[in-house]
Amino acid sequence: MRTTHSHNRVPVSVVVPCFRCADTIGSAVASIAAQSAWPMEVLLVDDGSNDGTLERLYEVASRYPPGWVRVLTMSCNSGPSAARNLGWENATQPWIAFLDADDTWHPWKLQLQMDAVAADRVIALIAHEMNVQTRDEPPPAIHHPLRVRVFPPHLLMLRSPFPTASIMLRRDLPFRFDETRRRAEDFLLWAQILLSGYRCAKINQVLASWHKAPFGAGGLSGDLVAMFQAANDVRRALHEQGLLSSSQMHLANAMGVIRYARRCLLTFERRQVAQFQAKRST
Repeated sequence: MRTTHSHNRVPVSVVVPCFRCADTIGSAVASIAAQSAWPMEVLLVDDGSNDGTLERLYEVASRYPPGWVRVLTMSCNSGPSAARNLGWENATQPWIAFLDADDTWHPWKLQLQMDAVAADRVIALIAHEMNVQTRDEPPPAIHHPLRVRVFPPHLLMLRSPFPTASIMLRRDLPFRFDETRRRAEDFLLWAQILLSGYRCAKINQVLASWHKAPFGAGGLSGDLVAMFQAANDVRRALHEQGLLSSSQMHLANAMGVIRYARRCLLTFERRQVAQFQAKRST
């Protein structure tokens, strides 16, 4: 039986890159369908999974009204940037929201973002907070007062305050994800938008959740190094594009070293705790 929806619709296309996500895509799309304001369409982009994911996408799409969930396919695995760009190019609505196949949204996410852009029509990109929690936990409560913070066009040089699954942006922006990058490609895009003078904002609410281990947990030390190097490369690219001055790039790189050291310390502490708990349980 197909799900029906009687709430208002908002002019948003949701783009979800999908790679070997058969176990999680159902809950991701369910969180979209649970929105208090339904997007006009959902685009699931299979990134050459070759493991049964594509069949699962069609099965998930069949649960909803015809045409609401569209499945797009890529002939080979090309990475999340290419998958998101394909969804972006096929989107029909003036606003695009991004969700990863292993994350979920809070039911009021789209409504609150659409309210914010209706109140400030210059906004080109709007984000919000995210948390890490298990899938069986209820969505975080809305905390008042609700505020929308507009970012100055220089803050992003120090760190990215925009998680990808929180982003809603104007479809007509003259930017795309860099398909040559497999890491920090989202950081680069948000920085290009912000530093080019477009109005970017963030809601002070947790409106989406990651369902994975915290960054740097477990055996992710290799990822720490790779992400540190990718962030440095992004800042270098922004400098070459004229969006960061030399002094800004050097300052941002110095701040990056401090954050990298902190993450390494947190990773070490988590491993020590895990080893201690493992010994106690034996």
